[in-house]
Amino acid sequence: MQKKINIQNKKARFEYEILSKYVAGIKLSGTEIKSIRESKARITESFCEFNDNGELFVINMFIEEYTHASFYNHRSKSERKLLLNKQELKKLQKEVQNVGLTIIPLKLFITEKGWAKLEIALCRGKKLYDKREVIKDRDNKRDLARIKKNF
Repeated sequence: MQKKINIQNKKARFEYEILSKYVAGIKLSGTEIKSIRESKARITESFCEFNDNGELFVINMFIEEYTHASFYNHRSKSERKLLLNKQELKKLQKEVQNVGLTIIPLKLFITEKGWAKLEIALCRGKKLYDKREVIKDRDNKRDLARIKKNF
Protein backbone atom coordinates (compact mmCIF):
# COMPACT_ATOMS: atom_id res chain seq x y z
CA MET A 1 0.00 0.00 0.00
CA GLN A 2 1.25 3.44 -0.94
CA LYS A 3 1.90 6.05 1.72
CA LYS A 4 -0.47 9.05 1.65
CA ILE A 5 1.41 12.18 0.52
CA ASN A 6 -0.07 15.44 1.79
CA ILE A 7 2.28 18.45 1.92
CA GLN A 8 0.51 21.55 3.28
CA ASN A 9 1.18 25.27 3.46
CA LYS A 10 -0.12 26.02 6.97
CA LYS A 11 1.29 29.54 6.91
CA ALA A 12 -0.96 30.54 3.99
CA ARG A 13 -4.19 30.25 5.98
CA PHE A 14 -2.78 32.64 8.58
CA GLU A 15 -1.24 35.15 6.16
CA TYR A 16 -4.06 35.29 3.58
CA GLU A 17 -7.84 35.42 3.38
CA ILE A 18 -8.86 32.57 1.05
CA LEU A 19 -11.55 33.50 -1.49
CA SER A 20 -11.73 30.46 -3.79
CA LYS A 21 -9.87 27.17 -4.27
CA TYR A 22 -8.84 25.23 -7.37
CA VAL A 23 -7.11 21.89 -7.95
CA ALA A 24 -4.43 22.02 -10.64
CA GLY A 25 -2.17 19.39 -12.15
CA ILE A 26 1.58 19.97 -12.28
CA LYS A 27 3.92 19.32 -15.18
CA LEU A 28 6.84 17.40 -13.61
CA SER A 29 9.85 15.40 -14.72
CA GLY A 30 10.54 11.84 -13.58
CA THR A 31 12.90 12.65 -10.72
CA GLU A 32 10.60 15.39 -9.41
CA ILE A 33 7.63 13.05 -8.96
CA LYS A 34 9.88 10.48 -7.27
CA SER A 35 11.03 13.09 -4.74
CA ILE A 36 7.43 14.16 -4.09
CA ARG A 37 6.47 10.53 -3.43
CA GLU A 38 9.19 10.50 -0.76
CA SER A 39 7.64 13.70 0.76
CA LYS A 40 10.72 15.77 -0.02
CA ALA A 41 8.98 18.96 -1.16
CA ARG A 42 8.07 22.33 0.39
CA ILE A 43 5.52 24.90 -0.74
CA THR A 44 5.71 27.40 2.13
CA GLU A 45 7.47 30.22 0.24
CA SER A 46 5.89 29.50 -3.14
CA PHE A 47 3.39 31.54 -5.15
CA CYS A 48 1.85 31.44 -8.62
CA GLU A 49 2.26 33.84 -11.55
CA PHE A 50 1.09 34.12 -15.14
CA ASN A 51 3.59 34.44 -17.98
CA ASP A 52 3.11 36.45 -21.20
CA ASN A 53 1.25 33.58 -22.91
CA GLY A 54 -1.38 33.30 -20.15
CA GLU A 55 0.07 30.11 -18.64
CA LEU A 56 0.16 29.68 -14.87
CA PHE A 57 3.44 28.73 -13.17
CA VAL A 58 4.27 27.94 -9.56
CA ILE A 59 7.43 29.74 -8.45
CA ASN A 60 9.75 28.99 -5.52
CA MET A 61 8.37 25.50 -4.95
CA PHE A 62 11.23 23.45 -3.50
CA ILE A 63 11.53 19.80 -4.57
CA GLU A 64 14.65 18.15 -3.20
CA GLU A 65 16.90 16.42 -5.71
CA TYR A 66 16.26 12.70 -6.05
CA THR A 67 19.00 10.76 -4.26
CA HIS A 68 19.14 7.77 -6.65
CA ALA A 69 19.29 9.83 -9.86
CA SER A 70 22.36 10.25 -12.01
CA PHE A 71 23.12 13.35 -14.06
CA TYR A 72 19.46 13.49 -15.24
CA ASN A 73 18.41 15.07 -11.94
CA HIS A 74 16.20 18.19 -11.80
CA ARG A 75 16.84 21.66 -10.36
CA SER A 76 15.40 21.98 -6.87
CA LYS A 77 13.85 25.45 -7.33
CA SER A 78 12.49 26.01 -10.80
CA GLU A 79 9.24 27.21 -12.36
CA ARG A 80 6.71 24.43 -12.84
CA LYS A 81 3.69 24.74 -15.11
CA LEU A 82 0.23 24.29 -13.62
CA LEU A 83 -2.50 22.64 -15.67
CA LEU A 84 -6.01 24.15 -15.52
CA ASN A 85 -8.94 24.66 -17.89
CA LYS A 86 -8.89 27.73 -20.16
CA GLN A 87 -11.95 29.19 -18.43
CA GLU A 88 -10.34 28.82 -14.99
CA LEU A 89 -7.10 30.37 -16.23
CA LYS A 90 -8.90 33.36 -17.77
CA LYS A 91 -10.95 33.90 -14.61
CA LEU A 92 -7.87 33.74 -12.37
CA GLN A 93 -5.85 36.03 -14.63
CA LYS A 94 -8.64 38.60 -14.68
CA GLU A 95 -8.94 38.55 -10.88
CA VAL A 96 -5.19 38.88 -10.39
CA GLN A 97 -4.82 41.77 -12.86
CA ASN A 98 -7.93 43.81 -12.02
CA VAL A 99 -8.51 43.26 -8.30
CA GLY A 100 -4.89 42.67 -7.26
CA LEU A 101 -5.34 39.28 -5.61
CA THR A 102 -2.63 36.62 -5.35
CA ILE A 103 -2.58 32.90 -6.06
CA ILE A 104 -1.03 30.78 -3.31
CA PRO A 105 -0.54 26.99 -3.19
CA LEU A 106 -2.24 25.39 -0.18
CA LYS A 107 -1.63 21.67 -0.54
CA LEU A 108 0.45 19.28 -2.66
CA PHE A 109 -0.92 15.75 -2.88
CA ILE A 110 -0.90 12.60 -5.00
CA THR A 111 -4.17 11.19 -6.36
CA GLU A 112 -5.32 7.58 -6.46
CA LYS A 113 -3.95 7.28 -10.02
CA GLY A 114 -0.53 8.53 -8.90
CA TRP A 115 -0.69 12.04 -10.36
CA ALA A 116 0.65 15.01 -8.43
CA LYS A 117 -1.92 17.76 -7.87
CA LEU A 118 -1.61 21.17 -6.29
CA GLU A 119 -4.51 22.84 -4.51
CA ILE A 120 -4.22 26.57 -5.15
CA ALA A 121 -6.26 29.43 -3.76
CA LEU A 122 -7.14 32.93 -4.87
CA CYS A 123 -6.24 35.02 -1.82
CA ARG A 124 -6.21 38.51 -0.40
CA GLY A 125 -3.48 39.44 2.06
CA LYS A 126 -4.53 39.98 5.68
CA LYS A 127 -3.70 43.11 7.62
CA LEU A 128 -1.83 42.96 10.93
CA TYR A 129 -4.97 43.54 13.00
CA ASP A 130 -6.70 40.61 11.24
CA LYS A 131 -3.84 38.31 12.25
CA ARG A 132 -4.07 39.50 15.86
CA GLU A 133 -7.78 38.77 15.86
CA VAL A 134 -7.15 35.21 14.63
CA ILE A 135 -4.61 34.64 17.41
CA LYS A 136 -7.03 36.02 20.00
CA ASP A 137 -9.87 33.75 18.80
CA ARG A 138 -7.59 30.71 18.83
CA ASP A 139 -6.51 31.45 22.43
CA ASN A 140 -10.12 31.91 23.55
CA LYS A 141 -11.15 28.57 22.02
CA ARG A 142 -8.24 26.83 23.71
CA ASP A 143 -9.17 28.34 27.11
CA LEU A 144 -12.82 27.32 26.70
CA ALA A 145 -11.80 23.76 25.83
CA ARG A 146 -9.67 23.58 28.99
CA ILE A 147 -12.55 24.85 31.16
CA LYS A 148 -14.99 22.35 29.60
CA LYS A 149 -12.54 19.53 30.15
CA ASN A 150 -12.32 20.26 33.89
CA PHE A 151 -16.12 20.05 34.38
